Amino acid sequence: MASSRTSSTATKTKAPDDLVAPVVKKPHIYYGSLEEKERERLAKGESGILGKEGLKAGIEAGNINITSGEVFEIEEHISERQAEVLAEFERRKRARQINVSTDDSEVKACLRALGEPITLFGEGPAERRERLRNILSVVGTDALKKTKKDDEKSKKSKEEYQQTWYHEGPNSLKVARLWIANYSLPRAMKRLEEARLHKEIPETTRTSQMQELHKSLRSLNNFCSQIGDDRPISYCHFSPNSKMLATACWSGLCKLWSVPDCNLLHTLRGHNTNVGAIVFHPKSTVSLDQKDVNLASCAADGSVKLWSLDSDEPVADIEGHTVRVARVMWHPSGRFLGTTCYDRSWRLWDLEAQEEILHQEGHSMGVYDIAFHQDGSLAGTGGLDAFGRVWDLRTGRCIMFLEGHLKEIYGINFSPNGYHIATGSGDNTCKVWDLRQRRCVYTIPAHQNLVTGVKFEPIHGNFLLTGAYDNTAKIWTHPGWSPLKTLAGHEGKVMGLDISSDGQLIATCSYDRTFKLWMAE
Repeated sequence: MASSRTSSTATKTKAPDDLVAPVVKKPHIYYGSLEEKERERLAKGESGILGKEGLKAGIEAGNINITSGEVFEIEEHISERQAEVLAEFERRKRARQINVSTDDSEVKACLRALGEPITLFGEGPAERRERLRNILSVVGTDALKKTKKDDEKSKKSKEEYQQTWYHEGPNSLKVARLWIANYSLPRAMKRLEEARLHKEIPETTRTSQMQELHKSLRSLNNFCSQIGDDRPISYCHFSPNSKMLATACWSGLCKLWSVPDCNLLHTLRGHNTNVGAIVFHPKSTVSLDQKDVNLASCAADGSVKLWSLDSDEPVADIEGHTVRVARVMWHPSGRFLGTTCYDRSWRLWDLEAQEEILHQEGHSMGVYDIAFHQDGSLAGTGGLDAFGRVWDLRTGRCIMFLEGHLKEIYGINFSPNGYHIATGSGDNTCKVWDLRQRRCVYTIPAHQNLVTGVKFEPIHGNFLLTGAYDNTAKIWTHPGWSPLKTLAGHEGKVMGLDISSDGQLIATCSYDRTFKLWMAE
């Protein structure tokens, strides 16, 4: 028994060397902050991690954020966002309660009143209604009511502004109107009687006469061309006996030429700037004495001068204009003179009483041209506001408003038939208006540049002459308004034109400093 115990213990103590596990040394792990050790290092004078150099390096690298003390409150941001969402929900709720018209034109009118675009690209009526509803939910339905009230107020103010107002005129104006009425009524009766007699002529005869006239007009040729001055010639006008031609120039000179040989007769000196027009008295060279007032002219400095045929100096000056006078025209009686001015008015002067009897406003811009009816009862004015007006000289009323041109009206003329008016404009067209129908009866696409003047044939009005800045003048049939002849030859824009009182000659003057006479072969 004993021997067996000892042997067993001996076996326990003896163990093989390869079965004993080596002891592993574990590294020490420290938990917590290094702040205390860092303080100790700093106290000893060592440069720690948070030293100045390390701090600078961290700031430069962007690892350390230096702020100004601003704090971002998350709760406030969340509350603002919630308020926005709630406001949006409220807006949508209001939008659902707003009634919007299903009429698309009304929706567009509401959008226009609110200052919004009436339609967007690719937008249909349903989307437009929804857009209006959304806008109203933001600005409120009262905004639309306010705009409607403002529109009504503006309409009322415009109506009040457009109302015709009258003021008491001088006694001389009353005397002049009575005189014009007594002068014009017999002439109107005579014109109507001639129209009745003309209507009794057989249709075939009238047609053949018109064909002969058209044939002669187509054969019109330039038979005289004359250099009139050193500067552009702005206006030309035949004398009543068709034996003289007056020209106005930008040099300030007015000249009288013999017709048809184009020899210089007189040089009228008096204006210091661009002369706009010069016109013969209706009775000049017929029954008027050479010493009397035979011509009138106007210039860009507002001067209006009267001339006789036996002197190169002006007989008299008409004072009153302060800005440019564009045109001057005699009344058919020769007693009155009409002037158009850039102060938005035109004036009528009584030369017997030697005073201004009418200062008529009505255009919103400068008045450019004026013409008188053959009877002497009406005056027509064309303005730079693109509108024309027809005035009854016996009452002072504007009896017709010529609305239709897109640009300034530079020429206006009455037909001898008494009821047609022609206007030439900067929109390159010539419009023909009917006094009986009170409307435009035809628009002639006359030229390729602005139309400077229009003129009816003075005896029967059988054709219409137009001149323009496209360097040409053209002749048109009346009635029918078809082109008959183009008078080409000027090297510059045609600035003025006229037809002799016998209807045989046509004169044109141009920017190229020449005037030309045209006659049928």
